[in-house]
Amino acid sequence: MKEVSIVGPDLAKRVFRVQAVGANGGVVLRRKLSRGQVLRFFTELPSYIVAMEDCATSFRLDES
Repeated sequence: MKEVSIVGPDLAKRVFRVQAVGANGGVVLRRKLSRGQVLRFFTELPSYIVAMEDCATSFRLDES
């Protein structure tokens, strides 16, 4: 496998999609993982950064 710098998981309930890019920003892998495959996939990769998308519905700030 080519060197992975950043891994971006798309979190879901049953199926997780993962895309990884190398140091040059090019995609080095795309995978579809079941819930049972996620831990093994991440532990087998060398050192990397995990980048996760954030959206307005992912958390709520209490303004009171």
